[in-house]
Amino acid sequence: MPVKPQRKRLTRRALGAAAVGALAWITATTGIPGGASQQTGPTALVAGDAPGYTVEDFTYPHADKILAEKNIVLKRGDGHITLADCAAGTGLLEILARDRTDKICFKVVGDSGWLTLEIPAVYAVKGNDYTTSVDMTVGTEEKSFDISKNAWTSVGETADPEGRDHLLVEIRSSK
Repeated sequence: MPVKPQRKRLTRRALGAAAVGALAWITATTGIPGGASQQTGPTALVAGDAPGYTVEDFTYPHADKILAEKNIVLKRGDGHITLADCAAGTGLLEILARDRTDKICFKVVGDSGWLTLEIPAVYAVKGNDYTTSVDMTVGTEEKSFDISKNAWTSVGETADPEGRDHLLVEIRSSK
């Protein structure tokens, strides 16, 4: 006796659901990566009795690695100003420091951004399409400089009548 098409569909659905359920059970109990048995057993709670939460502290990701490899101190930011490869193209903020042979570049995205950092002996910054200002310190004195769009701006020792070394401590950009 031939099987009716409706019965075939129901049989396929039932077999498909059983296969998915079996796969989920196997994953949860056998330790397949991503499975629930990464804890102490298949019924262990992942986050304890309360749901977990994340607190954003705005710490720059991989700052220790960047410090070790590039000798650049990146502290905190909102993620809209990030260290970039200067060869990556145009539209980057470019920074020149007396004690470095290469430029330091930053990519800016979004409507606005900020980044706290420490780069000593900065003397020039090339702006991009954003309105940008930088904060610098010399001793206990703090100074802010507005950066020209898409042009080099003298900052730090080149803008200081006494020619003192300045430490770049913050970049702020907005559209």
